Amino acid sequence: MASVLVCSMAVRQLTPELEERAKQELGEDPARRQEDINAIKTWLSKQGHLNANTEDQWILTFLRGCKFSLERTKEKIDSYYTFRTLLPEFFTNRDPMLPEMQEILNLGICFPLPHPDPKGRKIFLMRVGNYDPSKIKLQDIMKLNYINMDITLREDDRPIICGDVLIMDMRGVTLGHLAQVQPSLLKRASTVYQDAYPVRPQGMHYVYAPSSFESILGLIKSFMKEKLRKRLSVHGNNIDNLYKEIPQKCLPTEYGGEAGSIAELAAAWKTKVESHRDWLLADEQRRSDEKKRPGRPKSSDAIFGVEGSFRKLDFD
Repeated sequence: MASVLVCSMAVRQLTPELEERAKQELGEDPARRQEDINAIKTWLSKQGHLNANTEDQWILTFLRGCKFSLERTKEKIDSYYTFRTLLPEFFTNRDPMLPEMQEILNLGICFPLPHPDPKGRKIFLMRVGNYDPSKIKLQDIMKLNYINMDITLREDDRPIICGDVLIMDMRGVTLGHLAQVQPSLLKRASTVYQDAYPVRPQGMHYVYAPSSFESILGLIKSFMKEKLRKRLSVHGNNIDNLYKEIPQKCLPTEYGGEAGSIAELAAAWKTKVESHRDWLLADEQRRSDEKKRPGRPKSSDAIFGVEGSFRKLDFD
């Protein structure tokens, strides 16, 4: 019998608008929804290597992210908990009160904006040049980004149904920042995002990118699936191009918007993350036990390649 945290709860009621979009875009059938959830719970009960969250709402999130394909849902759930075991640099020590997490939260490096765009999509902002690379590790920023995603998945149905967009503000990026963007780290982060999270990425927008960024843009794209590559846009210093995709009013005041200042938004999100501390600490136990996996255990080398197979990037 699997080691699972058996917990069931009624799923959140959707607004009529979201209910209709879930039907049209995801193939969600309210009459069959509980049957699909129960099918995944039954499957999980037989996965002795997975210590998984079995709340109805959490399972439903994965079903929606996989457009209610039971087999794709099983694969994604297995990957989600497997990567938590294989990538401790991202999925252990997730206490938001740790000094390194507090520093990143205080700087407001990455957080979701409070209001969706007119298409209903969740907007995530990442200010990748807004830290000292001699003091903060990029992998810790990625760790917080996955925490942000987990909290969003837990609380908000809209991004799973309508999708999300990411704004990458490259102002302040130096060679020190770029030196942290090593191929092995990029591959691990990209694989987790694309193969383990039940998300619907609708766009990635790079703004204020320095000329030196071109040297790694091709590398970033090489780890993306074709669909995501087509949704990547580099706007340079022309913020007006971003407004064509994401209306100004949805953005922080520093970008000419009406959503509030970055300081206010980052502080509010920091409070939100800290309020999930107990859940995050308990959630760290949810992962795979590869010693119990039927057949061949999965390993980091087998999935991501040997670390040494990538040459370190150097920037002049």
